[in-house]
Parts: sequence; C-alpha cells; structure tokens
Amino acid sequence: MSFQYKFQKILTLKEREKEESLHIYQESVRKFTIAAEHLYDLLKKKEDLEQFQSEELANGLSVDKIRHYQYFISNLEKSIEHAQGLVIHARNTMNWHEEKLKESNIEVKKYEKLKEKSYQAYMEVLHKTENLNLDEFSSRQYFFRGGS
Repeated sequence: MSFQYKFQKILTLKEREKEESLHIYQESVRKFTIAAEHLYDLLKKKEDLEQFQSEELANGLSVDKIRHYQYFISNLEKSIEHAQGLVIHARNTMNWHEEKLKESNIEVKKYEKLKEKSYQAYMEVLHKTENLNLDEFSSRQYFFRGGS
C-alpha cells in the first residue's frame, strides 16, 4: 500500500501555472525597469540641457540658439510625458502580474497543505493497521504457545 495523493494532477497543474506566472511577472519587471530607465535618461538629458542652457545664457546667447534649446526642451518634455505614461502602464502591468503570482502561490500552498494532511491521515491509518497486525500477531503467538 503506497500513498497516492488524489489531487496530484491538479497540484502539478497549479505548480506549472505558478511557474508560468513567475516568468510572466519577471518579464513585466524587466519591461518596467527598461521603461523606468528610459524615463530617467530623458529626465537627465533635460536637466543637463537646462543646466547647459543656463550656463550659455550667462555667457550671452543668440535668440536663435535660445529658440533652438527651447524647441529641444519642449520635445524632450513631450518624450518625458510619453515615457511617464509607459512607466505607469508598465508598473500597473507589473503589479497585476504580481497579484496573479501571489494568487498562484496561494493555490499551490492550498494543494500542498491538503497533500500534507492527506499524507498524515494515510500514515495514521498505516500506523493503526500495523499496530492491529502486531496485536493480532502477538495474540496468535500467545495462543499457539499455550497461553502461558
């Protein structure tokens, strides 16, 4: 008599779903990181450009150059707004996948706990059966020896 968990196929399926959720979550973290780094780079470019423009203004700057820098900064701001939207979307996606991963973990733990309880019940039945068999064996030996 060996232990057979009646929900083993479901547990295996849930473990596979958990692994898939983990990979999807990790990919969403990677995409979020890329989007956040891109946003950071754009913000840094804008900051550097504004600092450079301030230094140039102190030294005297033509109107055309001022217009050129303002146009470039304006384009950077549009890119930053777009990148912020991408970061927000990537963060929301990452958080959603994190919740799905947590749900998958909970499901797997439920079935593992059921398996553990089922195994403990099996071991109790096995132990009781062994004890009954030993008691019966002892009783038979006692009677065969003549009950002395």
